[in-house]
Amino acid sequence: MKKSRMVVVGLMSGTSMDGVDAALIATDGEVVEAFGPTHFRPYSEAERTVLRAALAAAVSIMDRSARPGVLAEAERIVTDAHAEAVEALLAREDVDAPRVMLVGFHGQTVFHAPARGLTVQIGDGAALAARLGIPVVHDFRAADVAAGGQGAPLVPIYHRALVRAAGLEGDVAVVNIGGVANVTRIAADGAVLAFDTGPGNALIDDLVRERTGEPMDRGGRLSLAGRVQTQTLAELMSDAWFDLPPPKSLDRDAFSRSPVARLSTADAAATLAAFTAEAIARGIALAGGAHRIVVCGGGAHNPAILRFLADASGAEISTADAHGWSVDFMEAQAFAFLAARFVAGLPSSFPETTGVPAPTIGGVIALP
Repeated sequence: MKKSRMVVVGLMSGTSMDGVDAALIATDGEVVEAFGPTHFRPYSEAERTVLRAALAAAVSIMDRSARPGVLAEAERIVTDAHAEAVEALLAREDVDAPRVMLVGFHGQTVFHAPARGLTVQIGDGAALAARLGIPVVHDFRAADVAAGGQGAPLVPIYHRALVRAAGLEGDVAVVNIGGVANVTRIAADGAVLAFDTGPGNALIDDLVRERTGEPMDRGGRLSLAGRVQTQTLAELMSDAWFDLPPPKSLDRDAFSRSPVARLSTADAAATLAAFTAEAIARGIALAGGAHRIVVCGGGAHNPAILRFLADASGAEISTADAHGWSVDFMEAQAFAFLAARFVAGLPSSFPETTGVPAPTIGGVIALP
């Protein structure tokens, strides 16, 4: 299809399961011409309880299209929440739905095991398209995994577009810290290498929820109040996964919190924040290093992670907001960008990002 400027809404529900991000951009799938409004639709605690149950149930899935038991209920919740996010965004901004040409719908990852050729995102793209009356591109990861790739990360091509537009020079690393953390290294010559680096916020979120009932370490207060236990950190970093060469990707629950079980809540949070930062720094070094690191995702709001990352990497640290991008809506914008790439016939994954043998177009389109 001929590339042309499109108004697209991107949607993302990350591994932190805090809610749905919706973001509108104008793009042709190669250049972002304008950033539009954004909206966040939080999950209720009842909805999160169902989604967490779906994570546990998904471990036994053998067929990625199967929705046994609680997974069917979780898929309905995810689909409805995404529809509500788009409807609220368009209503608040007084945007007529016909002006939106496309929706990029990632869905909610409940299981990711590329070694088994399996990645499962719940969310009914056809139902979403019917409700919104807008074409929906969804199921972005399956084609890559079927072709032998890791299915993640998919956002690097968007990161490169942003770095190019901003004119950032030298070796730059864009780090997304969601439930899992991933890095895109854009070399001075434009070469891209990307992969998951290790834990993001998931371990800290789960710790804080278990110990305090709060959904996260808001503002990094607990992490800043605690002391990093270096022996425990060394134990966490001893996992052989960190030395594996890319491409590589992770499930949200790939690492255990058991090493911090006997620590105070503050010390455990600080040690897990340091774990996230050390893993990112090691990943960037594995990729060839960077003099500048731009951080986005929920972890960008945790000053303890940013401080530990600066210490561990020795690089200049900034957040996406400092460059006119978006800390909180980067991934939603990226899936709008990837939806535009799909209809333009452009690939979303590459040997250097997911390890897929050849550049691959990801997605399936559902028409209203």
